[in-house]
Amino acid sequence: MSKNILEKTLQDLEFSTVLQHVSEHCISGLGKEKVFETQPIQNKKTLFKELYLVNEYLSSFISENRVPNHGFDNITESVKRLAIENSFIETDAFLKIATTSLTVNELIKFFKKFKTQFPTFFEFSQEIEFTTFIDDEIKKIIEVSGEVRNNASDNLKQIRQSINNIRGKIGASFSSALSSAISSGYLDDIKETVVDNQRVLAVSAMYRKKVAGSLLGSSKSGNIVYIAPQATLAYSREFQNLVYEEKQEIVKILRVLAEKIRPMVSLIQEYLSFLVHTDVIGAKAKYAQEMDAILPKTSREKKIFFKNAYHPILWRKNKQQGSKTISQTIELNEKQQIIVISGPNAGGKSITLKTIGLLQIMLQSGILIPVDERSQTYIFENVLTDIGDNQSIENQLSTYSYRLKNMRYFLRRCNANTLFLIDEFGTGSDPELGGALAEIFLEEFYYKKAFGIITTHYSNLKVLANELDNVTNANMQFDERTLEPLYKLFIGQAGSSFTFEVAQKNGIPYSIINKAKKRVETEKVRLDKTISKLQKERNRLQKHSDNLENQHSKGQEHLESLQEKEQRVQDKLSGFQELYDQNQKMLTLGRKTNELLNKYFQTNNKKELNTNFNKWVADLKVKQIKKNPVKPKTKAQKQKAKIVEKKQQEIIKKVEKEVLEKVVEVREVKKIEQAKIAKEKAEYIYQINDRVRIIDSNSVGTIDKIDKKNITINYGIFTTKTTTSKLELVEKAKK
Repeated sequence: MSKNILEKTLQDLEFSTVLQHVSEHCISGLGKEKVFETQPIQNKKTLFKELYLVNEYLSSFISENRVPNHGFDNITESVKRLAIENSFIETDAFLKIATTSLTVNELIKFFKKFKTQFPTFFEFSQEIEFTTFIDDEIKKIIEVSGEVRNNASDNLKQIRQSINNIRGKIGASFSSALSSAISSGYLDDIKETVVDNQRVLAVSAMYRKKVAGSLLGSSKSGNIVYIAPQATLAYSREFQNLVYEEKQEIVKILRVLAEKIRPMVSLIQEYLSFLVHTDVIGAKAKYAQEMDAILPKTSREKKIFFKNAYHPILWRKNKQQGSKTISQTIELNEKQQIIVISGPNAGGKSITLKTIGLLQIMLQSGILIPVDERSQTYIFENVLTDIGDNQSIENQLSTYSYRLKNMRYFLRRCNANTLFLIDEFGTGSDPELGGALAEIFLEEFYYKKAFGIITTHYSNLKVLANELDNVTNANMQFDERTLEPLYKLFIGQAGSSFTFEVAQKNGIPYSIINKAKKRVETEKVRLDKTISKLQKERNRLQKHSDNLENQHSKGQEHLESLQEKEQRVQDKLSGFQELYDQNQKMLTLGRKTNELLNKYFQTNNKKELNTNFNKWVADLKVKQIKKNPVKPKTKAQKQKAKIVEKKQQEIIKKVEKEVLEKVVEVREVKKIEQAKIAKEKAEYIYQINDRVRIIDSNSVGTIDKIDKKNITINYGIFTTKTTTSKLELVEKAKK
């Protein structure tokens, strides 16, 4: 792609506005300047490296390992001066260079430490030499405050010691002269002041000749003269000489430092370039975060599939105004090579066209784009655009002449790796002639296997789109009742221009509209009318389809919910079954134990209890063996089995002992409980409607009548009489 057309494409798609938005996220002036130099990257390896860098930086926003600070000062001029032989730069410029070196080295260490998370950044940073030489050498000479260190040279150290001594002498001599003048009464009330950075005595004018020294000025009224004491003057001259010597020595030291650093100038320039590039990457990542942009899949398959794509400039504008931006989904592939979008103006045709073009250009410039993560695209060699009224006043070319010239360029450059975008294809000339020429151009692009999107009002192009295998009609949806745009692209059908409907909606009289219809070819009106009807019918079907899709989606969600609940119920049932089996086993053991104990209570025969218990244990053992048959044992296994059996016998004896102890304990508890129950029973006063049963009977009845200790019990079909001593309370009467 030539530079001229590339600039025109970027201008048509308003790419500079996107760069302006990206630059707002930069942290340096050099970074902002670099952003505005952004162009589509021709080399695919370089392009993907840039995209991966931006994507890795973006991923760091949701990671604990955030990219460290990479702010820096503009040291460009300082580095240029440093590169000149025998030159030097000021201490603050050296410190900025040291900070730049330190920042880059910290980044290199960071990306090496987290190279798994930042593989592209790691490779990028490994291209830069890691060395602390620059920072170390500068910090040896210059303090963080910007002062040259005392030990930078022996001479400087000696000069500064002399300066400190002279300062002391100046202070002492001035204090002496001040005391003498005060005691003599020569000074004004203010005593002293500072003139030209020098302490002076504030002498009353009448005593000016009494004080030895140099007259350095007077007050506005002339009542006070400012005199530097004679003794102090001599020390001050010596002080000035030492200060000059100090400056000369510092210049000498800085020249030596510059000589040491000068061989590293190219590395410092690399450092600066690295930080500028990192700033640009960071700005692109922050812009992507703001836009909720991603890196879509890019493959060798020639295909564009942008799902839920937003025009980034429109999205930002609408967001500022609090408006909603409607996303578009569009696909170009081998079977849908060219899309012809038709329909009335103000429906969003141009925005849809620009959205696809701008997103493609952004991606090929290393900027992530606001699309769904399932989107996919292809890297094109050429992106050609013809958008808007490009009338050239300078060259006195009409719109149509300019567009023809542009088409000539398209025909020359267009190939299988081209994406072309043409708005209002064929306009600017006689509709029939322009339409015919546009038809030929479209066929040329088609046979060259180029991908593209065009917008048009020409019916012949809509018809041609239906005739060519891999060209598809599309339209922007409108509400058929209000004729308000819905800003949604529909693939598969041409759009009506709604010319007469729009005119009618805007108040044009029916008589005028009818006259206009008569002047238009009958077939043209019929075609437009048919398209309009089809579009309305399709809108109704689309709504019905959307409703069915929503119902299906809700049904699917409900089914999944039911399946999930069924699984939870099955899990609970399994748990209950297992618990039930365990409880049944425990109940069986409990019933058998209870049976043995009850028999013992009746007979008090310990020997029979032991015999029955051992027999029961043996039966359980046999059942367990039958359930889990044991294979013939070896001699070692038999020996081991004897040991196990011996231990089991010991355990059985221990259990028998514990059972007997438990029997005694249970017996005592039972006696206590029986006594307690008997007491409660004796004390309880039966009431009408109490539910009771006769001792050793299973039938439960209700008390109908109480006559002292005589009770009448109603069993439903008959009644019986008994005394309170023979009753058991089942349930108290409900009050």
